[in-house]
Amino acid sequence: MKARPSALKTQKSITEDSSLLHRYQAVIVGSRGLLTTIYFEWCSWLSPIPGAFGLLLRKIFWPRLFRTCGKGVMFGANIILRHPNRIRIGNNTVLSEGVLLDARHSTDDTALQIGDEVILANNTMLSCKDGTINIGDRVGIGAYTIIQSVQNCPVVIGNDAVLGPRCYLVGGGQYHTDSLNIPIAQQGIKPTEGCFVGPGAWLGANVSIIDGGALGEGSIAATGAVIVRNVPAYEIVAGVPAQKIKDRQSEQNPD
Repeated sequence: MKARPSALKTQKSITEDSSLLHRYQAVIVGSRGLLTTIYFEWCSWLSPIPGAFGLLLRKIFWPRLFRTCGKGVMFGANIILRHPNRIRIGNNTVLSEGVLLDARHSTDDTALQIGDEVILANNTMLSCKDGTINIGDRVGIGAYTIIQSVQNCPVVIGNDAVLGPRCYLVGGGQYHTDSLNIPIAQQGIKPTEGCFVGPGAWLGANVSIIDGGALGEGSIAATGAVIVRNVPAYEIVAGVPAQKIKDRQSEQNPD
């Protein structure tokens, strides 16, 4: 039998016959410990506090929420957290206003890993639904970018990559569609290798990397490109679906 999609697992957690507190802990907090829940609530109340005072309070209290949290991390206002105990954050990383970090996973202790000196711009969403996201060091992620991983289809972003605003990266999400008698949402998600962004790659604004797509090291995706295949290192691609338009290596070494 195929695995049930994460959306159905979340729905079950919300609608199951248990107390409201237990459902809240299962979906939001990630722990049924009473003290953990109380501390999570206290930190949630600090989330909307603006200005330097809010930054200071979050700097003091928030690091304890995470599985690990490095030094010098800056937490902007109105950040939303789900299962922070499954998140690792490196040193000197910046999480701007409105960022959402959702690390829900049934088994992995670490579903979401963010490296050193990473910048997540306003309203970036990183969402794991029984998947994993691994972001390397010195990565810049533009505003309103969405990165999702579901059903053990990972998303990996290498060191020094740059993502423009409103990019969309997804690992998983390809449903089985064999049966006409079962709703697609109940047929399970196909296992894949997810999606990958190589070290030093550059994604322009509104670039999408669909499950199974990859950008090689130092490659460039032009604004609006949709990546559905493996793009070799140092290629420049554009279009829907994205096609090669140049090769950075040939430009460096002309005949």
